[in-house]
Amino acid sequence: MLVHPGGPFYAKKDDGAWSIPKGIIEAGEYSLEAGRRELKEETGIDADGPFIALGHVKQSDRKTLHAWAVCQDADTSRIESNTFTMEWPPKSGNIREFPEIDKGEWFDIHEAWVKLRKEQLIFLDRLMEKLGFSD
Repeated sequence: MLVHPGGPFYAKKDDGAWSIPKGIIEAGEYSLEAGRRELKEETGIDADGPFIALGHVKQSDRKTLHAWAVCQDADTSRIESNTFTMEWPPKSGNIREFPEIDKGEWFDIHEAWVKLRKEQLIFLDRLMEKLGFSD
């Protein structure tokens, strides 16, 4: 499952804009714990292992992203995201609230290659390798 970022900057972006659910690791928290917490906050989905570690990657914004895969059913039509606030339109003085993600969807591996942010494509390679699939 991939998620589409919410808010006005991504409203008209699709291919190359989707992401794995992600967030910040809090002090004293292990990265898997943070990932499970962030998934719950962003989607309402409570992931239950076993988890497949996919390592980490440094994104273009210099943030390090750790990822795991888990085999679990999740109804993407029931996703409930937390929200953030920002001034919109810019310099308008209007503060608006937006969902952190506006939707989540299941994609097959070929569709995921098109939808996912380029920095995160390595996770698809790693997942396919761990599952025993080759190109």
